[in-house]
Amino acid sequence: MYNRRKFIKISAAGASLAALSNSAVAKAISSTTDAGFPIVISTWDFGIIANKGAWKVLSTGGRALDAIEAGARIPEAEDITNHTVGRTGLPDRDGHVTLDSCIMDENGNCGSVAAMENIAHPISVARLVMEKTPHVMLVGDGATQFAVEQGMKKEKLLTPESEKIWKEWLKTAKYSPVMNIENGKKPGDKYNHDTIGMLAIDAKGNISGGCTTSGMAFKLHGRVGDSPIIGAGLYVDNEVGGATSTGVGEEVIRNVGSFLVVELMRQGYSPEDACKEAVRRIIKKKPETAKQIQVGFLAINKKGEYGAYAIQSGFSFAVCNAQQQDLLIKGKSFY
Repeated sequence: MYNRRKFIKISAAGASLAALSNSAVAKAISSTTDAGFPIVISTWDFGIIANKGAWKVLSTGGRALDAIEAGARIPEAEDITNHTVGRTGLPDRDGHVTLDSCIMDENGNCGSVAAMENIAHPISVARLVMEKTPHVMLVGDGATQFAVEQGMKKEKLLTPESEKIWKEWLKTAKYSPVMNIENGKKPGDKYNHDTIGMLAIDAKGNISGGCTTSGMAFKLHGRVGDSPIIGAGLYVDNEVGGATSTGVGEEVIRNVGSFLVVELMRQGYSPEDACKEAVRRIIKKKPETAKQIQVGFLAINKKGEYGAYAIQSGFSFAVCNAQQQDLLIKGKSFY
């Protein structure tokens, strides 16, 4: 029970807080920004161009969610050399280019699309699912239909170059993805694993994330990896941080990888250590399989600290903040 003395003490404390000047508040905001945000991080080398698109939003005080969409749209459509994301993605073994994507904001809202054809910007469709429907995920023809209803253009995604690579692959039709794109030797190998996962913190300290891919080249028609699955390819908790993944999605799904990384950060792990532990668990469950595949995680915490870890060497990620817009870091690895 409160007595008069306690009431006076609490009231005085409240009055002291209310008396903070505007300059003191401004100083607090400034110190938060100096601590590490705005910031955006993305998987792989082509994360640099995606980050630059996101930075145009973040640097002007924009929302992290808007930055994620703006950044992801660049590799989806403008990078014609990237055959793992968007309209230049390689097809499945039947010649269909199917796209997967998801997005998640600071309030826990999320949306995704999977196995969607004929729409170049799955990240934007995922956001529309989040904002315009009561659902989290739309797939296949339903996702395409929804995108068209929302005013998005339907177009052929199989480019002449991608079709040429696919037809060359059909000569052997051997499915043997390598661990990193730079190691590819056979048609399609060097395009087989890349996903762009993005995480951003805006000037207000709010976190959002996105993930977009065309999936594994020459996959079975209808295959969906981890990228559009909330908790696997992406997870954001605005109180803790966010995580995203790349590589063989089946193993990420089996371990609910991105959710795991965020929960480890909640327990006090650094972003890098959380990613490392998630990788360790994949290896522990399937040690022989893990030697033949690549999975990498990228994470950021509420302070703006970031880190990554992968099964195999060769994984890279891009960082963009007020100090540098084109920083590329080679992630640490188990092997």
